Amino acid sequence: MTFLSFRKKRNKSATAGDIPIKDAVDTAPRLLHMIPLGLQHVLVAYSGMITTSLLIGVGVGLSTEQIAVLVSANVLVCGIATVLQTLGLFNIGVRLPIVMGSTFTAISPAIVIGNDAGLPAVFGATLVAGALTWLVAPWFSKLMRFFPPIVTGTIIAIIGFSILPSTANLIAGPDPAAADYGSATGLLLALFTIVLVIGLERFAPPAVGRFAILIALGVGTLVAIPLGLTDFSGVKDADLVGFVRPFEFGLPTFPIAAIIPMLIVQLVNMVESVGDTLAIGQIVNRKIGPNEVARALRADGAGTVLAGVFGSPSIVTFGNNVGLVTITKVMSRFVVATAGIFLIIISLLPKLGTFVASLPGPVLGGVGVVMLGTVGAIGIKIIGQADLTDGRNLLIVAVSFGFGLLPVGAPQLYQHLPGALNIVLTSGIAAGGIAAFLLNLLLNVRRGRDVNG
Repeated sequence: MTFLSFRKKRNKSATAGDIPIKDAVDTAPRLLHMIPLGLQHVLVAYSGMITTSLLIGVGVGLSTEQIAVLVSANVLVCGIATVLQTLGLFNIGVRLPIVMGSTFTAISPAIVIGNDAGLPAVFGATLVAGALTWLVAPWFSKLMRFFPPIVTGTIIAIIGFSILPSTANLIAGPDPAAADYGSATGLLLALFTIVLVIGLERFAPPAVGRFAILIALGVGTLVAIPLGLTDFSGVKDADLVGFVRPFEFGLPTFPIAAIIPMLIVQLVNMVESVGDTLAIGQIVNRKIGPNEVARALRADGAGTVLAGVFGSPSIVTFGNNVGLVTITKVMSRFVVATAGIFLIIISLLPKLGTFVASLPGPVLGGVGVVMLGTVGAIGIKIIGQADLTDGRNLLIVAVSFGFGLLPVGAPQLYQHLPGALNIVLTSGIAAGGIAAFLLNLLLNVRRGRDVNG
């Protein structure tokens, strides 16, 4: 919180200049600034985006070439959905600086469905889930009055703190059995990256500070090269140009056994999207009501329909980049739209995508620690708007955090429960979010007090 407060005092109009913060969302920076700022969002999000497709591809036994197609489709759909969410089309898209990415929640169900019924069933179920999300968005958004600060702040904090531990895999390496897992060199590089971001925040002028993450990624990568922590060998083997075609893995099929788990995944995604949209609204000083939530969810639905068509996992708002907006104070939705365009281009240039994906893990992990920790801090800040002298509100936060963080410490905790219950509870964001929602109903709304907690 000190980090954020300091930044606010020192650099209240750093990105907007003389433009009020409210208008910074709809203001496009000069192209000279727009390109690196958009690229900054891509570099932050890219590894997380492609990880979902990689894990699904490996889990269902695809060849390297097929996994590459899966990754390209994922990046393409993320790019289109980001442009749709930021620029808007009719009543789709909330027109805020929100990056769209694939969801980790879909990994396990997709692997199970893919092995049992094939990828056409995975993408058929994804298509149905996206269409239903688009249809129910107006009704789901009317539940907003049951999401006071005590609920939304808790959900946002859980989003940040439950995902943050995953950065340890980037820092230490993917294989705990490897000899260099958690090496001192990797740990020091991650620490160097974190210190660099903090140093830029403390000492750099505002014009440089808004590029803090991009600079940290670049400098960290340069430092990693002589340390032997980079591997760009895959770049030369990747194709220069590639095209993503609809239904590359076959025409979709729609077995009920595949659709039900994907609908549950999508329910989890909707809770996460509401939390991220409210968080961005707080950051950019925009009031988020049912209409805005409905528009954001329609973009989720439209993006997920496209995911079903092109062969990508479900699409959801991407929490990593919420932290980036907070740190850099770059609030322009056109900057994030530029990131979406970059993603579309990368999906057509596999060689470029491979290069971005080859950035050293400790550097990405160090940046991830800062950004996801910032998302958690934003949640705490919102929780502070509720009356925390009330023991019932403290109980809502305490129990919700418990449900949210239990799967982080023990990912297999619910493995013996029925499939649907296992999916929901294993997602800390869903379990914690649902707990906060229900406890607020039980402890605050039911006793006839103000729903604002």
